[in-house]
Amino acid sequence: MKIGIVILNWNGIDLLKTYLPSVVEHRKEHVIYLADNASTDGSIAWTATHYPEVKIIAMGENRGYAGGYNAALDSVPEEVVCLLNSDVAVTAGWCDFIVRRFEIDPKLAACQPKILDDKKKEFFEYAGAAGGFIDRYAYPYCRGRLFDSIEKDLGQYDDVVDLDWASGACLFLRKSAYIKVGKLDEDYFAHQEEVDLCWRLRHAGFVISYEPQSVVYHLGGGTLNNLNPRKTFYNFRNCLYNIVKNDHSSLWLGVLFIRMLLDGIAALKFLSELKFAHFLAVLHAHFHFYRHLESLLKKRKEIKAFEKVLQVKNTDLSIVYQYFINGIKIYQK
Repeated sequence: MKIGIVILNWNGIDLLKTYLPSVVEHRKEHVIYLADNASTDGSIAWTATHYPEVKIIAMGENRGYAGGYNAALDSVPEEVVCLLNSDVAVTAGWCDFIVRRFEIDPKLAACQPKILDDKKKEFFEYAGAAGGFIDRYAYPYCRGRLFDSIEKDLGQYDDVVDLDWASGACLFLRKSAYIKVGKLDEDYFAHQEEVDLCWRLRHAGFVISYEPQSVVYHLGGGTLNNLNPRKTFYNFRNCLYNIVKNDHSSLWLGVLFIRMLLDGIAALKFLSELKFAHFLAVLHAHFHFYRHLESLLKKRKEIKAFEKVLQVKNTDLSIVYQYFINGIKIYQK
């Protein structure tokens, strides 16, 4: 099976110079696309000159992660695609192991490799690690990473498991499933779009999985790092979006209320640490959420229309309670 490897880029010429060579080296018969979000740094010209085998998809404006990939995938004919960050180094066979999974399992809609830190290669990387899960209050976490606690890769997650979500840093997708559930939600713009997409895929009866034999190395923080209050805004707002759209349990309003209380505590913590920009980002996230509640409820209704099971159930645990109260800093089943 030939797949499309789609690298989204926005003014990332330095990242392309560092990371694109490994993708080209290990591409085999697969097709590489550079989806450019209106860069002004010469990314397109450099890629065309040095790697003419890479197909260019140029967009007229920066459409963010969701919008950029949605537009690009309209021009990609392959049924299985890999949405690959421009700051990811790949290894030999990284595609083969996952492509094989798609070939034998028609229910598989999304899959991720083992994602290690390109700066500290023996450790998992924040954005995905060994596969993602969602707690009762829509906090995403990973095997190998709880909040800012990162585990060393000792082979403890070398098993194939089904996930709640697969990382957008290196996300393999079955295009027909992605289209069926409505593509990436462009209202998110950045952060947690893959969590929402995978949640919708599970509602539709598809499987999300992890393949440990496929290994990549992610630099991370290439678009917005953890010190950027804009990232705080997107993460807090988009978690609320996820609850309204995708928590179809009878207790979802209670879950939303508790999550908003937890956000308030987080905002006060930012304030106590004199992180005023992050405090304001949380407030802004909530006001933005209120303004878009009507459209979110409409999307919730649309998702329920294609739901194949009564309810997609995430874990009942609160990762906040486990981490901050019980002091559990590593993933536990």
